[in-house]
Formats: sequence, C-alpha cells, structure tokens
Amino acid sequence: MSNIFEALFHTIRSVMDEEPQSRLHTGEVTICWLYYTSMCEALQYEQDALNMTTDDEVIEMLRDAIKTCGSQVKRLEQFLTAEGVPLPTMPASKPKSDPEEVPLGVKLTNNEIANGVSAKIAYMNVQCANAQSQSVRTDVGFMFLEFQAELLTFGATLKPLMKKREWLRVPPYYYAPGAPEN
Repeated sequence: MSNIFEALFHTIRSVMDEEPQSRLHTGEVTICWLYYTSMCEALQYEQDALNMTTDDEVIEMLRDAIKTCGSQVKRLEQFLTAEGVPLPTMPASKPKSDPEEVPLGVKLTNNEIANGVSAKIAYMNVQCANAQSQSVRTDVGFMFLEFQAELLTFGATLKPLMKKREWLRVPPYYYAPGAPEN
C-alpha cells in the first residue's frame, strides 16, 4: 500500500524529470480550453460588476477576484499558446463607467454581484478538481491544483462578506423523519 510521502516523492520526481513532456491528450486540451473560456467569462463579469457598484467592500472583493482570475487567464493563455492550442476569441473588456449612470433595471445589486461571483468561483473549483483527475501530465495537474488553491483562498474571503451582509444562499435544512425537533 502506498503512502502520501511516496506519492509526493514520485510526483515531484516526475516534475523535475528532464525527459520531454508528452503532448497534451484531448481531455487535457478540452478541460484547459473550457477552463480558459469560463475564467475569461468570469473575469468579464467581475469587470462589468465594477461598473455597477459603489460599495467599498464589494469593490475590494471584485478587485481581488479580478486579480485572481486575471492571473489565471494569463498563465493558462501562456500555457496553451506554448502547447500550440488555439485560443478562443473573447470579447473585449468594456470601458470603465460611472455606476450611478447605470439604469436601475439593468444594474445588478450588490447581492446579485456577490452571488454571481460566488457561483462562478464554485464552478471553477469543480472544474479544477475535474482537470486534476483527468490529467496525465503532472504539470497540468499541478497547474490546476495551484488554480484551485487560489480559488479556495479567494472563496475563504468572499464567504464571510456574504454571511455578514446576509447574501449567502443556503439550501433548506433537512429534518430526517422521526428526528427530534429543536
């Protein structure tokens, strides 16, 4: 039976190995491409949301999200380009606008912004775990492990803000039949 230290040793050794990397297999290309497009979409959402809020805490959260997502987009873009994978065409960033001029019927509330970012981050975490499980190449698995760690760190700061503002959406509680009511 293998243990965690042996697994870690073999993984680190495979990363430091001087042998040339194998080509990406179709699953790795697909998950990288999907993650890239999803992360670009999340980044666009966060940039758009900055044009809709005046709340200092939400602005700070969005700037952190943009920093995290932007960094991942750049790293993945460099990786895919180096591997010869064509990138999808993404829409250009929208210009900065005054949040006070956005019509109320179009403007997202701070609650909607926070929950939108939260949903995108949760989805991206699942994508990272999926990518790690499908990766044959160790560098791809490590890249997604790093991405997931960054998203979990960001999520750990987002959740307290959402709880504090009562924006966190919680599914209904489950009460098992016959369980005592408290």
